[in-house]
Amino acid sequence: MHQLKLASAHVDRLDADATLPAKFRRLLQQEDLRGRFADKKVAIKMHVGGGIGYTTIHPLFVSILVDEVKKAGGRPFLTDGSPSVDAAVARGYTPEVVGARVVGAAGEHDQYFYTRSIEVPGLPEVELCGNIVDADALIVFSHGKGHGNSGFGGAIKNIAMGCVTCRSRGAIHSLMASHFEWSEELCTHCNQCVDGCPTGAARFTKENKLWIFDHHCRWCLHCTYSCPSGALTMEAPGGKFVLFQQGMAAAVKATLACFEPQSVYFITALLNITPLCDCWGFSTPSLVPDIGILAGDNIVAIEQAALDLIKWENLIPGSVPDQMLPLGEQGHLFQRLHGKDPYEQVRQAEAIGLGSPEYELVEVK
Repeated sequence: MHQLKLASAHVDRLDADATLPAKFRRLLQQEDLRGRFADKKVAIKMHVGGGIGYTTIHPLFVSILVDEVKKAGGRPFLTDGSPSVDAAVARGYTPEVVGARVVGAAGEHDQYFYTRSIEVPGLPEVELCGNIVDADALIVFSHGKGHGNSGFGGAIKNIAMGCVTCRSRGAIHSLMASHFEWSEELCTHCNQCVDGCPTGAARFTKENKLWIFDHHCRWCLHCTYSCPSGALTMEAPGGKFVLFQQGMAAAVKATLACFEPQSVYFITALLNITPLCDCWGFSTPSLVPDIGILAGDNIVAIEQAALDLIKWENLIPGSVPDQMLPLGEQGHLFQRLHGKDPYEQVRQAEAIGLGSPEYELVEVK
C-alpha cells in the first residue's frame, strides 16, 4: 500500500500557518527531496493553460515547489508542450515569479524528441519530448480536473498528453477515432465548433458545410462539446475509449522508464476543479470545494486517491455549465459529466505495471 500525503485546503483557524501554502511547504519539507533531487536537473511538468483561462495551478504553489527543490540541491525548470509555453507568461509562470524558467518540452519547434516503441494496437510508437528525457529527475505537478476524452485529467493525462510531441498526442487521441455526424438542419453556423478546435481542423466551406480535416483532428471532442444546438456528434464506442486509456498508460510507462523510480515524484493540486481541461483556454466555476494538494511516489495510487476525493455529493449547485446538462445519473461526478468512467485510466495504468491503486492517506498538519 502506497502512502500519500495530503495538504488539506480546509482552514481550521485564522492563521497563515493553517492555510494551504504553508501546509504545502511543510508537506515538501517532510519528504526526502535531497535524496531525490540533489545535483540533478529536475523537470517540473505542468500544464500552463492558455487563452483567458485562470484556473491553472497558482504560481505561488509553483514557487514554493521550486524553492524547496533548490534547497534540496536540485536545478529545477518548468516544462510543458512546446506550443504552450508562450502562454505561461499570462498565468505568471515566469522566472521572476516562480524562480525557474519555462522550457518547451520538445524544443522550440516541437521537433526534439526520442522515439520509443510501445505495444498498443494502432499506436506502435510514441515520440517522447527531448527536454524531459534529458532531465535527471521528474516532478509531475498536475491540476486535477475533468477531461473530455478520459473523464479525468490528472497525473496520467499530464504525462501522456504533455510529455510527448503534438504528433504523438494526436496519434493517442486518434485511438478513439470514429466519424462525425453533422446536421445541417440543426446547425446555426454560430462557429463555436470552429473556435473551439485547438488545431484548426474544423471549418465551414464556401457552401457553409462543416468540414473536419482528419489529419489535424486530435479527437479531443472540443467541437462537439462547443456545439450549442447538438448539430455535431461523434460516435466513440466504449472499446475505443478503453483503447485510448491503454495508449495513455503506455505513453506514461515509456516516459517513466527514462528515470530511476526514486527520481520521480507526483503532486496533484485538487483546486479549482473544473469540468474541462485547461487547454480549452477558458475557465468555468469549480464543481466542488477545493480539496487540497496530494503528493506521493506512485502514479496509480495518486490518481485513485484524487478521484476518490472528488465526490458527487459535494457538487456545488449552479457550477455545471448549462451546455453540459442534464448530468448522467450514475457513477463518479466526471462520469456523469462526460459519460466516461474516469477510473478506467487507473485500471489500465495498473494493468501495464505502473503500480497499485491501494493507498493510505496521511494529512499534513
